[in-house]
Amino acid sequence: MISQFDISGNFALDVQGVEKLRLKANTDEKGAIKLAAQQFESLFLGMMLKSMRDASPKGGLFDSEQTDLYTGLLDQQLSQKLAATKGFGFADIMVKQLTSALDRIAQPGESGDGKPVPPEMPPSTAVEQPPAVEASAPSHAGSPQDFVNRVWPHALAAGRSLAIPPHFLIAQAALESGWGQHEIRAADGTSSHNLFGIKAGKNWTGPVVEAPTTEYINGVPRKSVARFRAYASYGEGFRDYAKLLRQNPRYAPLLEQGQDPAGFARGLQGAGYATDPMYADKIQRVLNSATMRRALSA
Repeated sequence: MISQFDISGNFALDVQGVEKLRLKANTDEKGAIKLAAQQFESLFLGMMLKSMRDASPKGGLFDSEQTDLYTGLLDQQLSQKLAATKGFGFADIMVKQLTSALDRIAQPGESGDGKPVPPEMPPSTAVEQPPAVEASAPSHAGSPQDFVNRVWPHALAAGRSLAIPPHFLIAQAALESGWGQHEIRAADGTSSHNLFGIKAGKNWTGPVVEAPTTEYINGVPRKSVARFRAYASYGEGFRDYAKLLRQNPRYAPLLEQGQDPAGFARGLQGAGYATDPMYADKIQRVLNSATMRRALSA
């Protein structure tokens, strides 16, 4: 049986190859990395074979433009076959490096002194709840496991009310707040307990805090200061988030996604929760990350 990550049986000139790779990247990023690395090594091998052909003497009885064409096609197919089997090992090196970089995007890394480094905050925005709040001083310097333990009961309750798995909500909260290390904070340093970056619109009558944020306008990121809702506890923040999704009709398609993580992520972006074009992809990265798996199993 041919593996779904094996390009050896594919036609080298398949014009749908790039589109297939793009679709795979939306559902299986690490598998897409492997395919892209194999294709890169295939291109390198093809260039090497072409250089070898060009260096060979020509002018034989069977040399012509037609034989050059078919020889080139053969070399391309051969290069793809070699890259998908053992190759020179370039693809394996690229997979190792890119996979490591992908995991660092979705989880805290370590600085040179061994201290945790919070994940990069996504530059995005929302109609009522922009997720891209500028990083402030860490409100809790704990690990992702500590973050999950702190909010799990509230995510579980909100998830039940929405019929959505609680770890979906935790993934979004982790993306928004950098695993709790960069919550929205008031001027005196107290936490707003707003892990979802929900803005204080004109109908909001509760406490608010002001914080810098990055919003996308016509695809261009712009910095501004916005008013955000503030809560007395994480439980109150999760309940208000669940209420927002239940009562706003634009989120109705999102609530129909059930157990589908990709549908949940796309539903948030499609409903206008954020204008960051990569918002859904970032949530899926958190959901599929090793950090999330470790945090949930702790």
